[in-house]
Amino acid sequence: MGVLQASRRLVECIGKNRILKNVPLKEHTTFKTGGKARYLIVPKSAGEIQFIISLCSEHHLNWYIIGRGSNIIVSDKGFNGLIIKIQDGFNKIEVDGENMNVQSGALLSQIAITALEHHLTGLEFAAGIPGSLGGAVVMNAGAFDGEMSQIVKGLRAVNSRGQIVYLEKEDLKFGYRSSLFKQEPYVILEVDLELKKGKYEEIQAKMKEFNDRRKEKQPLKYPSAGSVFKRPEGYFAGKLIEDAGLKGLRIGDAQVSPLHAGFIVNLGDATSQDILDLIAVIKNTVYEKFGVHLEEEVKILK
Repeated sequence: MGVLQASRRLVECIGKNRILKNVPLKEHTTFKTGGKARYLIVPKSAGEIQFIISLCSEHHLNWYIIGRGSNIIVSDKGFNGLIIKIQDGFNKIEVDGENMNVQSGALLSQIAITALEHHLTGLEFAAGIPGSLGGAVVMNAGAFDGEMSQIVKGLRAVNSRGQIVYLEKEDLKFGYRSSLFKQEPYVILEVDLELKKGKYEEIQAKMKEFNDRRKEKQPLKYPSAGSVFKRPEGYFAGKLIEDAGLKGLRIGDAQVSPLHAGFIVNLGDATSQDILDLIAVIKNTVYEKFGVHLEEEVKILK
């Protein structure tokens, strides 16, 4: 009865039209695969998020937070719980000198453009990364010469008890493609970023260089979740996969990109299981040939 009680309370307090049922998650992820979520809600305020998390905790309803769904593989069986999607209602960007306060639903690309407009350097690496700020902080996203841990000063989040807390940078346990949020459930509300003054032309040129390199080397025309694997110490995942002869390998419509072996792409009708089967083949083959364990960078939601 817990799940039913929780859904009834959500309907009573937030509104029937706001609680979506049996939502195809392939419409909410960049891989364009996955089954249905039992429930999905797009909260409009921090107070709503507090209420939702408290209710889920009280009634033992599983919940998971997503932004643009750019680093996730959802099982074809879907998710038997509540998906909380942070999007347009949480995209405010404020600039104060060399500091930015940004809500978690803001797109990284838009944040980088705003930084450029204010002659702030430090976010150039993020200009072409798909997805929102909240997800980028969770995985300590990075590219080229930068990562989120270099610019995050602190953040405000809702914890698993529905309380709003402020976490300083030292509390966030940043590591390579990891953070506190990989171990503990929080909903990030807004993030304080600390940048530096720079020259507009130099910042713009760096952003263009990084975006040109992405267009040249990454399979941007197909649905994907970016780099599938973390970089093993002393190696590059894409090179290991290519050297193992797996570039272009296909299972169903899931394919190791012929352009960049670190990416798996959806050629059109791939299932999540196709992608997961391909990941398993890659991991086994690379280990057999090189003795290196590859670890997924993407989150697998079952």
